[in-house]
Amino acid sequence: MKRYLLPALLLVACARNETGGPEERHGFIARLGNDTVAVESVTRRGNTVVSDAVDRFPRVRQRHTEIKLRDDGGIEHLDMRIRTPSEPEKQRERRVVADVTPDSVIITKRDDSTSTRWAFATGGGVAMAHVPQLYSLYELYFDAARRRAAAMSRPAGSGNDTLMFRQFYIDREFDRFPLHHAVVRLLDGDKAEISHDWLSGTGEATLDSAGHLLAYSGARTTYLVDVRRLDSVPDVQAIGSQFADREAKGGAVRALSVRDTMRATIGNASFTVDYSRPLARGRTLVGGVIPYDRVWRTGANAATQLTTSAPITLGGLQLPAGAYTLWTVPRATGVELVVNRQTGQWGTGYDRSRDLGRAPMTVDTLAQPADTFTISITGTDARSGTLAMEWGTFRWSAPLAVR
Repeated sequence: MKRYLLPALLLVACARNETGGPEERHGFIARLGNDTVAVESVTRRGNTVVSDAVDRFPRVRQRHTEIKLRDDGGIEHLDMRIRTPSEPEKQRERRVVADVTPDSVIITKRDDSTSTRWAFATGGGVAMAHVPQLYSLYELYFDAARRRAAAMSRPAGSGNDTLMFRQFYIDREFDRFPLHHAVVRLLDGDKAEISHDWLSGTGEATLDSAGHLLAYSGARTTYLVDVRRLDSVPDVQAIGSQFADREAKGGAVRALSVRDTMRATIGNASFTVDYSRPLARGRTLVGGVIPYDRVWRTGANAATQLTTSAPITLGGLQLPAGAYTLWTVPRATGVELVVNRQTGQWGTGYDRSRDLGRAPMTVDTLAQPADTFTISITGTDARSGTLAMEWGTFRWSAPLAVR
């Protein structure tokens, strides 16, 4: 959603509940570059949290969530109703109910066509719900971590402030996964980090002295979002309707990083590159989204995979026929191409010990910026060609030869 839609955040004044007791009311807004990708309205009173949210990761989902917390900050009961306008009718409305004890998590997921129940042992770990784009849940992670650290006399920055959680999943695409792990690190200066054992890297949070989540950065995660707390609550229903209307009109609300497969042939050799194609969205790319001197997944989401049917030389590296993952390391003086033997991993799962080798790439500037990240292989004759990567104003390339 472009910035011109942000005035649609019809802000509502903070209020007190009808019994006269104080309520905490606030919101969150998540942006990816100049696009708004999630908005949330949160009301908390004591151990009860109610959230209304809409996100598009990439499908538009509208959520109403009611949570009851234990005194230690952990979830005791969660009831989430999810509407996904683009789903088939029988899957459009989904309800997820979770009951959590110190020893177990029992989850029921229902729509008009299916009903599934899971029961997991927690092994004594604190279990939290994980929805990558619901930031009231992130705030609960940090609040529970602070409470546990205080109960164990472990102040932030003491060196003993790393706390383990179990996490269970809500959305349909994660239904096949059982409980996994999350780690919260409480740092000096009201800072905190959260990492997930396989899903999305390490997020960085800024908290206030009461533990409220003020800001969250996904710069080191799969989801490169920038999240800010809103003191007033947005009109989530109006924003959700806008998201859904634009999605129904042909994809004006674009997917975050479409998965694509590039296919090419040079002589008797065939190639595929399976990769995700992020959009620039007005962001600074090299030195921003793609940090200097760090390995980049060369796309988004799962690692970018190159398959060749014949032995080739790529940037001077000799590759037998087979599958590889491609990574890149931009530096102030140039760009390195990294060819790695491991395949099938998530894009944050780079293992340098599996490298086949590294080679310099040629760096050029595009006359016309490319909003969508694009990898191509083009032939110059029956034995040689070029692997190229283009995004924003950069073009990185390496020579390719069929052996």
